[in-house]
Amino acid sequence: MRLVILDEYDLASEWAAKYIRNRIIQFQPGPQKYFTLGLPTGKKHSLGCYKKLIEYHKSGDLSFKYVKTFNMDEYVGLPRDHPESYHSYMFNNFFKHTDIDPANAHILDGNATDLEAECEAFEEKISKAGGIDLFVGGIGPDGHIAFNEPGSSLVSRTRVKTLAKDTIVANARFFGNDLSKVPTMALTVGVGTVMDAREVMILITGAHKAFALYKAIEEGVNHMWTVSAFQQHPRTIFVCDEDATLELRVKTVKYFKGSCKLSSSARK
Repeated sequence: MRLVILDEYDLASEWAAKYIRNRIIQFQPGPQKYFTLGLPTGKKHSLGCYKKLIEYHKSGDLSFKYVKTFNMDEYVGLPRDHPESYHSYMFNNFFKHTDIDPANAHILDGNATDLEAECEAFEEKISKAGGIDLFVGGIGPDGHIAFNEPGSSLVSRTRVKTLAKDTIVANARFFGNDLSKVPTMALTVGVGTVMDAREVMILITGAHKAFALYKAIEEGVNHMWTVSAFQQHPRTIFVCDEDATLELRVKTVKYFKGSCKLSSSARK
């Protein structure tokens, strides 16, 4: 497990985007060898990273032609063209600005006739793609990853999930602060789905995520803080800003900052 601490949000976003770019380039994807990328849809933690990836693409440094993506979640019952659907968010803020084939950008269908079958099909698509090479995720203040709310099984798969009241309240700001307009259910990849990825990177920024980061790395694995499961993944990187470290012990911060300096020096 690694913890990378940057001074502020923009630097954390840039570091994450560079990491994704480098992983794709090192993989050398092609017609017979697609890089498979899991993506988050949280508005705050992902937007800065997506903007940098778009910059790399427009400058000619990065192509998504041979990349397949799988997004973490989608609301149930929200029209696909609704401005707050994750379909709209991803295409407006990322996909349409790159050269990815829309057929290779996979997002769960929250309006499917059979939601359980939709979840099973999503797992099958991931499997047929050869699994996820790098799954990028964000978390909520209560430590949930995707919509795996507190109490979710740490071996869960893609499924229908009822949203916690705290999540509904937190997301109300995207719906004019009208709780009645916020979807109460979602389709989400499971913790187990993300754990199956060959590598996981979790973005955690802002003081309001500080306690969740503390629970993620300084305490034990706990299904009430689903992000803590990734302590047990062989290749997990937590990327955060200084504000997110406010609840961490000083020696924890010093240790990981020291580790980053040593690894940077080794690469020079």
